[in-house]
Amino acid sequence: MDEIDRKICGLLQANGRASSAELAEAVGLSVSSVNERVRRLVAQGVITGWQAVLDRGATGASLCAFVLLDVDYEGEAEACTALSERPEVMELHHVSGARSYVMKVRLADTAALQAFLQEVVKPLRGVRRTETMISLDALKETMAVPVAPRGEGRR
Repeated sequence: MDEIDRKICGLLQANGRASSAELAEAVGLSVSSVNERVRRLVAQGVITGWQAVLDRGATGASLCAFVLLDVDYEGEAEACTALSERPEVMELHHVSGARSYVMKVRLADTAALQAFLQEVVKPLRGVRRTETMISLDALKETMAVPVAPRGEGRR
């Protein structure tokens, strides 16, 4: 990826609906050159998909919580697969430290969170303990990946 590719990626993350003409103007290339670059970025797996960003409240998922999971080795793979397949689970990270995993979930309210934990998470084989933190406010929440200039971030 050169600097123009990086700029295109940054622009598309900020506005996935940007037209080829808008991208071309922003990076100083022709529309056909920008289209070819975007096609190449998709083919190379740099751009992995396109999606709409929805209002969480309007979709009934206004509560955000982070669940710390202690998971035993026996049942770990099964639990991770089951949790990864749940639509409430936005993120599932295997982490270092005192806990095994951190899971970000979005649900309607605390009653839905309690039901999810009791009916889905805690019965999973391997799940030994959970600790849940409810987000009171999201000061920053993004899916955008930093697009470092060439040479930075590769040490």
